[in-house]
Amino acid sequence: MGVDLTARLGPVTLRTPLIAASGTVGSVVDAAGTIDFRPYGAAVAKSVSAEPWPGRSAPRLAPAGTGMVNAVGIQNPGIDVWSRVVGPGLAGVDVPVWGSAVGHTPEEFAHVARGLASAGVSAVEINLSCPNLEDGTLWALEPRASARVVEAVRAATDLPLGAKLSPEAADVVAVAAACLEAGADWLVLTNTVRGAVIDPATGRSRLAAPAGGYSGPPLKAIALRCVTEVHRAIPEAPIVGVGGVTGAVDVLEYLRAGASAVGLGTVHFAQPRAARRILRDLIRLLTGGPR
Repeated sequence: MGVDLTARLGPVTLRTPLIAASGTVGSVVDAAGTIDFRPYGAAVAKSVSAEPWPGRSAPRLAPAGTGMVNAVGIQNPGIDVWSRVVGPGLAGVDVPVWGSAVGHTPEEFAHVARGLASAGVSAVEINLSCPNLEDGTLWALEPRASARVVEAVRAATDLPLGAKLSPEAADVVAVAAACLEAGADWLVLTNTVRGAVIDPATGRSRLAAPAGGYSGPPLKAIALRCVTEVHRAIPEAPIVGVGGVTGAVDVLEYLRAGASAVGLGTVHFAQPRAARRILRDLIRLLTGGPR
């Protein structure tokens, strides 16, 4: 007997519990020739802002043990250009594409959400938690600030909404509760954590920036802690667990911790087609087959 892989995430039903995480699969449309999106239930495009953002200077990426640190700064062309260039290709991708909105004010988030909806995305992820912007903005550190953004986006679109939170919040449960109360349909736990990489020869950062977002396998324990805390406090909250997934066992840990779906992120840089292997192995784990 086969295993039912469908997953329920608030008002959305996914064909599998795997989600391609934002920032690791480009616009999704431009990655369709490299990544096989069929094993995914959804794929999240890289975050878009109201106006073009140039991002940070190079170098933007650096290895950090088994993880990596990035300081890209969400370079993007702005929602008007994104909608015109990417929008027409969304229907041709074999996976539901979710947009990701970022901004400096609640109004900017709302403007981007309207543009994403018009372009044809099937859901909007509200990026409250990118840690490598020039101004250091991190909405997800404070419940009321996060809620104001979610409220603005909720008023701007009827699309399903996810709120992407930070593991650095002093009380991630309070932020999660505020986002759900403000209209988010699910939570994404979590984004990267701030980290630094130093060149021992020079004593300088290996990035153009002093720090960036730390991701990869070491992030899993931190993200799992957030998922566990939120699930215990708000058991009915739909959660996407994200951070450090490289295999099926990682996915199963997130599901057992209370997540409804699981995001794959940094693994895409080393193994663009990792989802096929992970989904196959997940089926074996769930059916008791050979590992």
